[in-house]
Amino acid sequence: MAYNLLKGKRGIIFGALDENSIAWKTAEQVHAEGGTFVLTNAPIALRMGTLNKLAEATNSQVIPADATSIEDLEKLVEKATEILGGKLDFVLHSIGMSMNVRKGNHYTSQNYEFTQKGWDISAVSFHKTMQVLYKKDAMNEWGSIVALTYMASQRVFPDYNDMADNKAYLESIARSFGYFFGKDKKVRVNTISQSPTPTTAGMGVKGFNGFIAYADKMSPLGNATALDCANYTVSLFSDLTKRVTLQNLYNDGGFSNMGVSMEVMDAFMKGEE
Repeated sequence: MAYNLLKGKRGIIFGALDENSIAWKTAEQVHAEGGTFVLTNAPIALRMGTLNKLAEATNSQVIPADATSIEDLEKLVEKATEILGGKLDFVLHSIGMSMNVRKGNHYTSQNYEFTQKGWDISAVSFHKTMQVLYKKDAMNEWGSIVALTYMASQRVFPDYNDMADNKAYLESIARSFGYFFGKDKKVRVNTISQSPTPTTAGMGVKGFNGFIAYADKMSPLGNATALDCANYTVSLFSDLTKRVTLQNLYNDGGFSNMGVSMEVMDAFMKGEE
């Protein structure tokens, strides 16, 4: 059921790759709620994915941009405001990549050139995006900027590798830049800490099926799906959350407040029998 929560609102959605991605689901839900947007991803990701299909379904345009390039981001913002006919009301940053994970480098044996690349793509790109939006005064008052994160920024998940550090940095950027965006422009900045979700990117992490199964058994409401996250993001883009900012918001079925669940206890006890 749609409520027209985003009627008349314009934005940019970063990171949609295929139908499994949270950004893809978010674009569909934003469209259903009356929002208009441009879609963007890195040129290499556009070759791998099927973004034109989503663009057609949501009556939107695709603008290739490398989110680590200030020049690309400036062109993206200029073109987006031109296409959409004015300043932006919402931005979704759904970008993350670890070369160390991809190449199988253990956390204790990183290739630091890979570390820097992953840090730039996964976290610093968020600062760069907001800096361009801020300097160009491209956001309407009471606009909303959201980035996606994961609990490994707060707790140890050994196989999540340097992505955990990237997400911790991402969350810090959201708070620090969010202060200035709120004070100077009345724009909200938040992160959503999502349950482990079987996206194309997520499934590249070693032991990811274990993450999903464990989190599902720990969470009283079970894991939040990509669609759940999309709907939560829509609520943060809407006027219903006008004074929610600088928050890391958990969309995880209650996982973040759990110590242990009966299901997990039972699984361990069975192992001891």
